[in-house]
Amino acid sequence: MTTEQEETERLAALTERFTARAEGAGLIDIAWRTVDSPIGQLLLAATEQGVVRVGFAIEGHDAVLAELAERISPRILHGPRRLDAAAYRLDHYFTGRHDEPRVPLDLRLARGYRAEVVRALARIPYGATVSYAELAAETGRPRAVRAVGTACATNPLPLLLPCHRVVRSDGGTGAYRGGAEAKAYLLEMEAAHPRR
Repeated sequence: MTTEQEETERLAALTERFTARAEGAGLIDIAWRTVDSPIGQLLLAATEQGVVRVGFAIEGHDAVLAELAERISPRILHGPRRLDAAAYRLDHYFTGRHDEPRVPLDLRLARGYRAEVVRALARIPYGATVSYAELAAETGRPRAVRAVGTACATNPLPLLLPCHRVVRSDGGTGAYRGGAEAKAYLLEMEAAHPRR
């Protein structure tokens, strides 16, 4: 007779073998996993090109997976290994270590001007902030402040492309896909662990 623990381990091993075979056969378009963080559980999803989505618990992980199935492919499977480097990077970020490994990103969910804005987010240094207006000017469209706000609000890769570092010109933090409390936490955390 097996114990519940043994049954759980057996099921986990079977799932891992199934996932490895499916990935080896090219049957997984999107692999996903979750990671715990100080701002709640995060869902990470990656294509073969790189991380394509970071989802917050506030968004509903099932809703994020449904969006990916609709916009990219329904061939989605829990496959944590593909996301080990991204999970490691986020762990380093949340513990204040600055030797964050770079991970490949897949920006297919950001198009047009939104893609330009999302790419510009990578240039905002750790611990720094810019206003929506400054980011609009940096992208060559100084009057596109609202479009910058929309691009930040729909950034498919928050944390990896730091839209939380974009704030209002009046000093307010502004909205955030992960919620106002998460944005405030991230800004305070970066201020408390400055890069040397």
